[in-house]
This record gives sequence, structure tokens and C-alpha cells, in this order.
Amino acid sequence: MPHPLLRAGCLLAVSCCAALASSAAIAADALDVRIAYLGYRPDPGPLLSNVIPEPADAGQRGAELAIIDSNTTGRFLGHRYQLTARNSDSPEHLLDEARKLRDDGLRLFVVNAPDASLQQLAEALPDSLLINAGSASDDLRTTICLANVLHTLPSRSMLADALGQFLAVRRWNRWLLIVGPTAEDQAFATAMRRAAKRFGHKIILEKPWTFDNDQRRSAQAEMPLFTQADDYDVVVMADERGDFGEYVPYQTWLPRPVVGTQGLIATGWHKTVETYGAAQLQKRFEALASRWMNDRDFAAWIGVRSLATAITRLGNTDPAAIHQLSLGETVPVDGFKGRKLTFRPWSGQLRQPIALIHPRGLVSNSPQEGFLHPTSELDTLGFDRPESQCRLSDKER
Repeated sequence: MPHPLLRAGCLLAVSCCAALASSAAIAADALDVRIAYLGYRPDPGPLLSNVIPEPADAGQRGAELAIIDSNTTGRFLGHRYQLTARNSDSPEHLLDEARKLRDDGLRLFVVNAPDASLQQLAEALPDSLLINAGSASDDLRTTICLANVLHTLPSRSMLADALGQFLAVRRWNRWLLIVGPTAEDQAFATAMRRAAKRFGHKIILEKPWTFDNDQRRSAQAEMPLFTQADDYDVVVMADERGDFGEYVPYQTWLPRPVVGTQGLIATGWHKTVETYGAAQLQKRFEALASRWMNDRDFAAWIGVRSLATAITRLGNTDPAAIHQLSLGETVPVDGFKGRKLTFRPWSGQLRQPIALIHPRGLVSNSPQEGFLHPTSELDTLGFDRPESQCRLSDKER
């Protein structure tokens, strides 16, 4: 029988060899992951109300936190994540910056920009993968099918359907719809009309907002007269910029709730979301950014995390492979929403529950109980497969 010291030495040698082998394996799998954040938000123009503006760094801070989180988990595999951020005050300059980053070897991008800018970037970077964390356009999920884009920001139709389901549960079926003048207001109104039709609501009257005065001085006098109509259950607002909608609650002719872009709103993320571990994410973000996390921050955060999830599975950063794996629905992403989230293979939209909130409280989450679907209840929000012309994944074509 070997001497105890000899036996101990052999065990130590085996242990050291195993450690060296493990280190060698990690070294062999070492991977530098470079991700770019591209940000461009158009000048909103003169606002007619004194709304609190969106933070200038919305989106970017979410991506930065996701890089920190990805490095925390990636270090065990030897994966090192790095973020390069570029923000611009014009789509042309942002496009130039994106091309420079591509020439420098970057192929993974998180984009917080309007739909027109996103389309320009997708066309200019055909061998790259773009995460849309800034445009809620329904056209990008239905008719404009960008082959190298995944969407983590909810579409307008997802937000509208989340509200439509909640109002159906409450039986608030008679709507007064007020629509602002901007293209974004018109797009949101279109999504709400679609939701009304889907869930059995009736728009008893639709009114366009045509005033150009400052409502801070005249809301109390004008809003009751403006909201005169036959009996309605709820006032639905389409005022994405916040020109006048903030002055509608509590000023309506009939004592009715206000929903849509003001009052009770649907959103991909909000401070009041705290369940399923979300409170920890909120605290980490606030420690990093010194403010609350909003929907663009979350869309950028989960965009980076979805990339990291696919890279962990693949062991490489090939954009096409990440894209196809993400659309394969076999690699769910943890988004602190109580469900494993996957991308719709036809449109590249991230399936996710939608929070219904007022400024300081969570009211509900959609999809609402009882709204069923053959494959996923999350697909009751937004455009389902038969409603979209997009067929992004190989199995969809």
C-alpha cells in the first residue's frame, strides 16, 4: 500500500492537472464580445405642456448594466463583454459612426432610434445583427421585415392589446378616443382602433386634438367642454409626446378613467415592476444610473442579455448564427417578468408580458387571464403569425 504522503501527493498532482486542464479549456474558449450601442432620438420640438422629458441617456444605461451582468456570468467561460456607445443628433451622423464601427470589426448592435433610422442602419450593415430597442413601429413587425433585426421594445400593437384586454376584463367597452396631431399619435390611435375591434370595444366618438395653446392655463375650462359626448366608459388618449394628454385626467366632462398614452398606460418596463426578482434589477440599475429604469433601458438591457444568452450557447459571436438561434425559440431569455421570453420566429419580436401602470403603481399585467392562444398566450399581444407578412426564420419560409 502506498505511503500516505505519497498517496496525498498523487491526489494533489491529479487535482493540479485537473485544474490546469480546466484552465486550458477556459483559455481555449476565451472570447472577446464587442457590442455597440447606437442612439439617436429626434428633437421632439416645442412641447405644449411641461412634461418631464425622457432622460438623455435612456437606453444606453440599460445596455451598460447588461454588459456588467454579462461579464459577471461570462467570466466562468472566459467570455469578456465590452460596450462601445455612439450617440448622435442626426441619423446621417449615426450612420457614419455605425459604418466606422463595422469597419473596426463590430457586428452586434443595440439601436435606440426611430424606425427610419433603424431601416437605414439595417441596410448599411447587412452582415451584422441589430437589436431594436427604440422603435415601436408596427410596420417593422408586419410589412417591413428586416432580415437582420430583432425587436426587444414592445410594438404599439402589443401595448394597445395589453390595454384592450384589461378594459375588456373591466367591461369598459365604450371609448372616447382623443388623437394628437403627430405621426406617432396617429400610429398609436391605429393600434388602439385595432385593439378595440379585436376585444369587442366600441369607439363612440373620436376627436382630433387641434388646439395649439398651452393647457397649463386653460385645461380646467377647456377639457370638460372638449370631452363632452354620449355616455362613455373610458377616455383613450393618443398623445405620445405629451403635448396635452397630461391635462385630461380629472378634467373630463364625465367622471371617467383615462388610459392610453396618459393615465393608465401600457409599457415594457417601469419602476413599479418588482416581482420575479425585478426589484434586484431595479436596484442595480439605480446604483449605476442614479435614476429609474424605463422601457428603453430595459429593451437595451434585455437586448444585450439575449445576445449573451445565445453566445453562451454557441461559443462564438457570429451574427447569423445568433439570429437563427434566437428565432429558433429553444434559448429563452430571463427578463424578470415571470416567464421565459422568446423571439417570435416570423417577426423577430420578443414575446413579453406588458405592465399596466399609473405613475406610482402597478395595476395589472397583460395578457389577462382568459385570453387564450394555441401556442403562447403572449402571442395575444401584437400581431400574430397569420397577421404578419414577415417570415424571418428558415422554418417560417
